[in-house]
Amino acid sequence: MGSNNNNNNKKKNQDLGLYFLEMARASSSMGVEDEKEESPMELNTINSSGGFLVVSPDKLSVKYTSVNLHGHDVGVVQANKPAPVKRLVYYFEIYVKDAGAKGQIAIGFTSETFKMRRQPGWEANSCGYHGDDGLLYRGQGKGETFGPTFTSNDTVGGGINYASQEFFFTKNGAVVGSVFKDIKGPLFPTIAVHSQNEEVQVNFGQKKFAFDLKDYEAQERMKQQMTIEKISLPPNVSYGLVRSYLLHYGYEDTLNSFDLAGKSTVPPISFAQENGFDEQDIVYALNQRKTLRQLIRNGEIDAAFAKLHNWYPWIVQDDKSSTCFLLHCQKFIELVRVGALEEAMKYGRVELAKFIGLDEFENLVQDCVALLAYEKPQESSLGYLLEDSQREIVADMVNAMILSTNPNAKDLHGCLHSYLERLLRQLTACCLERRSMNGDQGEAFRLHRVLNSGKKGKC
Repeated sequence: MGSNNNNNNKKKNQDLGLYFLEMARASSSMGVEDEKEESPMELNTINSSGGFLVVSPDKLSVKYTSVNLHGHDVGVVQANKPAPVKRLVYYFEIYVKDAGAKGQIAIGFTSETFKMRRQPGWEANSCGYHGDDGLLYRGQGKGETFGPTFTSNDTVGGGINYASQEFFFTKNGAVVGSVFKDIKGPLFPTIAVHSQNEEVQVNFGQKKFAFDLKDYEAQERMKQQMTIEKISLPPNVSYGLVRSYLLHYGYEDTLNSFDLAGKSTVPPISFAQENGFDEQDIVYALNQRKTLRQLIRNGEIDAAFAKLHNWYPWIVQDDKSSTCFLLHCQKFIELVRVGALEEAMKYGRVELAKFIGLDEFENLVQDCVALLAYEKPQESSLGYLLEDSQREIVADMVNAMILSTNPNAKDLHGCLHSYLERLLRQLTACCLERRSMNGDQGEAFRLHRVLNSGKKGKC
């Protein structure tokens, strides 16, 4: 029986260690923003009905030069790139320099396979707002009542609201209306002219828009916030989540202050009982976890090692475990931080050398050692290792390892994440699912941004 328990504990420690090792690796890209999508910058002179319009050399204005004899003699041109989708809103504008003979100008969005002899909205997979009649066309020749007509000297805009999955159009800085976006796939900003001397200039954001896009985005975010705030929650749930978070990570002093403040403002209710978990599971070894977190956050790795050897020797008994590895890496980093490079080299030759050639440790070992090559390592591409967030990863690892020694610990999830973080992970899953249902359009949700915005390390 004892042998089985030891094997189970070893397996648990390995799983926890590998999790935090992956966290340490991933932290190198935590602060890197998502790769930016290319945005439309000009009109596509290749994919256009060139026989009926002339595009200016800067590819930002068009003029209808023919005399339209048929409905298909439309001068149509798309942007050179599809509208980017990984954002809250995409928007562009046109300025009607001359409405020409009939003012048959249109603005909208079309698919890549759109027939370039038709007005946007006349064909499937397209949508267009037309200036001569103010109608909105969505995939058929018959329009629907939408907004006012537009003519010379008017500025008209077209946008996609990815949060609400709607097209919207503006005239002279005001929203005309919106309609459900039922078209899938990449969509190109598109303009059309259809009578002699019609001339239009397009603005893809190179100049200030007539429409206040930032205010529109702020209003959309406010709508989302108001929707969230309307959701009813059980009494004191936020209090209980914060308290369980402080308990989980060993912030004992903050917890005591929090409890003291809560006595006068929070009605007596047991969050633990109300939500079906045993608070003792996360009160376990609270003072020792607090002490170790403070030592690691202060860069006192030798002292942390000493405490672990004294209190929980089995956590550090395997000198090639992920726990020992990350602690040794942090010790090396702390030496580099204070400029003790010679001492860091000696330490690395003794402690980090043990992990060279082991695949799971190789990348992080190389990054640590490479710090010695920089005169100002904080400003290098490896500067992430010297950030406080790296100390937090190591402190979280030690905290989880200690929680795992609790004989009542039911699973690894309870050791790894607080209830607040589990809630955020559920939120992430829901946001990803919703975004997937929208064709992966809209702003991406990133859990680490939410956690970092909470500034866990300042508790």
